[in-house]
Amino acid sequence: MKALILGGAGFIGLHLTRRLLGEGCSVTIVDDFSRGRNDPALASVDADVLHADLTDPACFRDIPHGWDQIYLLAAVVGVRNVDKDPARAIRINTLVLLNTLDWIRPGEHLFFASTSEVYAGGVSAGIVPVPTPETVPLTVDDITAPRYAYGTSKLLGEAAVIHTGRAKDIPYVIGRFHNVYGPRMGAAHVIPEVALRALRHEDPFTVFGADQARAFCHVDDAVEAVYRLMADGVGDGRIVHIGNDTEETNIADLVKLILRVTGHDPALEYRPAPANSVARRCPDLTLLRSLTGYVPTVSLDDGVRHTVDWYARYGQPTDAPLKV
Repeated sequence: MKALILGGAGFIGLHLTRRLLGEGCSVTIVDDFSRGRNDPALASVDADVLHADLTDPACFRDIPHGWDQIYLLAAVVGVRNVDKDPARAIRINTLVLLNTLDWIRPGEHLFFASTSEVYAGGVSAGIVPVPTPETVPLTVDDITAPRYAYGTSKLLGEAAVIHTGRAKDIPYVIGRFHNVYGPRMGAAHVIPEVALRALRHEDPFTVFGADQARAFCHVDDAVEAVYRLMADGVGDGRIVHIGNDTEETNIADLVKLILRVTGHDPALEYRPAPANSVARRCPDLTLLRSLTGYVPTVSLDDGVRHTVDWYARYGQPTDAPLKV
């Protein structure tokens, strides 16, 4: 099987590459390395690597066809990256997707990475339940808020994939990721951000949004879900949650876990959550389980320890906004 991973040098992309290679697949990565890093971890995988700016439609002339599976992961991600330049996030995420859909040929099997952020407006307004199924209405609470730039770009992306897929006979799966974490994910996400501050022995230690709740999913489990959804077309034509609903935790307890893992015992200072941050997020995984039999296997305790160990060893990676 031949797989193409657009944005494959990034966090989920590289973990997915390793999984596919382990299954005997031939993998080609396309990235511009503005966030996905050309580093020893990437060099260690037996995959072809192409350097390309996917916002430029001309770059697709150099990407061959004939793929069994295409994974579109390239995007601006991370709240701080989006808040810093929301216009850029919308532009890049939209151009990458539309260029890919113009280029892709009938029959090439597409996975599109979407996000739980599409539910933020409905959850905040109290009209969407948590745990959240895929079938709820999607709303934008405040279109002027920078944070919603990412979610709205993914809403547009989902619509484009669905309708272009139907028009061009492209089998597709849309995966809405819920708080995936793990080694090598950058620094603009809560678990590595807290871990890095703990490793620097910040004291007093600021905790933002202590009462907010999240259901974190280790990247190994997320990749397993993606792999199963794309196998034998079981997820074709579906929007499916990818996450872990078994260990929902609040941010205060998450911070205390990370502090225990790092052996740091500072004074804690509590601050409000960032603006427009949803109070609770947890997926309903009924559809994913029914389609694939998926069961998450990495506990939050083990996953956090694994992640903290990686950051203790390698430090803070480059986490510039992705320009792909």
